[in-house]
Amino acid sequence: MVDTGYIRISQTQNKRIFHFPPLKEEEKRTVDLVVMARLRALLIALFITTMTVQSYDDKFSNSMYFNWGAQRSSFLGNGDELQLVLDKTGGSGVQSKKAFLFGSIEMLIKLVPGNSAGTVAAYYLSSTGPNHDEIDFEFLGNSSGQPYTIHTNIYTKGVGNKEQQFQLWFDPTAGFHNYTIHWNPTEVVWYIDGLPLRVFRNYQFLGIGYPNQQGMMVYSSLWNADNWATRGGLVKIDWNSAPFIARCRNFRARACKWNGPVSITQCAFPTPANWWTSPSYSQLSYSKQGQLKWIRDNHMIYDYCKDTKRFHGQMPSECFLPQY
Repeated sequence: MVDTGYIRISQTQNKRIFHFPPLKEEEKRTVDLVVMARLRALLIALFITTMTVQSYDDKFSNSMYFNWGAQRSSFLGNGDELQLVLDKTGGSGVQSKKAFLFGSIEMLIKLVPGNSAGTVAAYYLSSTGPNHDEIDFEFLGNSSGQPYTIHTNIYTKGVGNKEQQFQLWFDPTAGFHNYTIHWNPTEVVWYIDGLPLRVFRNYQFLGIGYPNQQGMMVYSSLWNADNWATRGGLVKIDWNSAPFIARCRNFRARACKWNGPVSITQCAFPTPANWWTSPSYSQLSYSKQGQLKWIRDNHMIYDYCKDTKRFHGQMPSECFLPQY
């Protein structure tokens, strides 16, 4: 028997035995508190994992419904493709059956071919009400042979005015391309075919609005916007080219399902299941920053942060802060 003063150790032929003294009542309470705290943290993590994390990789006919213009548009095939139509009688649109807070929302889209001037195809996230949050992709139609313009914007509590526009470096009418909105507690990133074209960071602690308090549904639509869409409204829709058709495939939401205000905490809680909270998603990698710079240097045509005339020199605060 060896006595270390606190733990006694005895040796048998095949094993060593440690003899611990009994804990005092105060020590027992401390151990109980530690165990309970760890158990509580584990239960919270398990609850968040089972209740919030969702992956919707389903047919349009199961995950979305027409909120207007259903008589003009349709789900094709087995419901895994969406056809949006605009004609003289009106446009059309769909919205998701569920709302989300944080994650990655993506869709393959083939835009209206030919002379699409005056039309807008939209793909965006939005909550409801006058104080809504919103994250936008809008595709502004063009005259034949001219490049499409991508219009992006972000709203917090009903306030937007954060437009950035880009001209596409490929023909978005020749095939389907991936458009993704990645949204987490740190930043929103707009992607096309895996290339980032815009970042909006969370500077809420500086009084700058950020969409992290409201669940948003996913929308897609095709509509008449010839009062502003092409060359500021100078080019109108040529109805001889109607009907105008845009197609969507492979809607996928790897995101946190909105279950009411409790989701504000649940969806932002840093767990492995809430993968969007990982530090690796808090900032673009160096290679992604290089891709972003290339797009912005070569294809960006409007940035609200450079429009001093519009804001009379009183630029929005985020324009002076790093975004990536």
